[in-house]
Amino acid sequence: MSKTTIEQLGKLGQSVWLDYISRSLLKSGRLKDLIGVGITGMTSNPTIFDKAINSGSDYDDQMRELHGMGKSLFEIYDDVTIKDIQDAADIFRPIYDKTKGLDGYVSLEINPKLAYNTQETIEEGKRLATKVNRANVMFKVPATDAGYEAISALLAEGINVNVTLIFSLEQYKKTAAAYIEGIARLLKNKGYARSIRSVASVFVSRIDTAADKLLDQLQGHEEAASLKGKAAVANSNLIYRAYTEIFSGDACKGLEKQGASVQRVLWGSTGTKTPAYSDIKYMAELIARDTVNTVPENTLEAFLNHGVVQETITADADEAQEVIASLHRLGIGINDVCAKLLEDGVVAFEQSFDSLLNAIEKKTRSM
Repeated sequence: MSKTTIEQLGKLGQSVWLDYISRSLLKSGRLKDLIGVGITGMTSNPTIFDKAINSGSDYDDQMRELHGMGKSLFEIYDDVTIKDIQDAADIFRPIYDKTKGLDGYVSLEINPKLAYNTQETIEEGKRLATKVNRANVMFKVPATDAGYEAISALLAEGINVNVTLIFSLEQYKKTAAAYIEGIARLLKNKGYARSIRSVASVFVSRIDTAADKLLDQLQGHEEAASLKGKAAVANSNLIYRAYTEIFSGDACKGLEKQGASVQRVLWGSTGTKTPAYSDIKYMAELIARDTVNTVPENTLEAFLNHGVVQETITADADEAQEVIASLHRLGIGINDVCAKLLEDGVVAFEQSFDSLLNAIEKKTRSM
């Protein structure tokens, strides 16, 4: 039986995770169907849960029961989302076991309102890890200045971390450093590093959206037109090169000898947002060994239909560096673009979190 394109990616060395969760997806058997074509993990965020809870009545019975018990809005949110995460983790557990902890993960966002508070992020991450109680769950922490210490501290406690909202090369390097520090602290405290995993989630498509908007302002400039749709993948290529350099270094090799794993790069926000671009642009152009690509279901279906599996990102990033340099010559600094996207991303997740709580309040009010 021939392998699907998703399974072919897995054979090449890239895992594909689904960037969506809903109770109907879990209960209908649809998730198991997607696992059957090669999906090996799942991510979630407040925006995804907001959409899931607003899209039907799947959560109404549980919310009605929790509301009747006198639970607060946050407690209802907590119990509802954790149930989905636990159920999804149980479905993915055979993959986790088969891959010896490489894949089979589900990710849950720590309250995004804590993005700039280190200690509260640590405490909330520890609380969630205890309550979820699944080995194959990662807890999302944003790559903010406050987040890096929280990342290290949670890893040192033996908690899997998905570092989210990475846009820039600088953020990535700080994320990798936080991971290495956290694992070193875990080992120093006689912890067991072999079972701890982490990914560095690099957001992709939003960079093109922002850079293209700036390029469009340079009307009539031939070079500007030629650079449209290139910033995001170029930025990702530079990050991938940094990843290969960092994790082939002596410090990381020493940790690996003690059972630690490499923190893989995960390409996030890989659905195509610009209609003029290919519907599989950020899958086709980000195929790299030892990485993860987390995709929405429509992008997954498109790649299954007409995707071609061939390595498109390597440690050779000279061409990517030239793209970034060309943007700089036109007055578009990739670091400035990324800094604004990080700021906007934190705000967007906070707004989605508020919208989610409002949706729960609206539903429970009528129960």
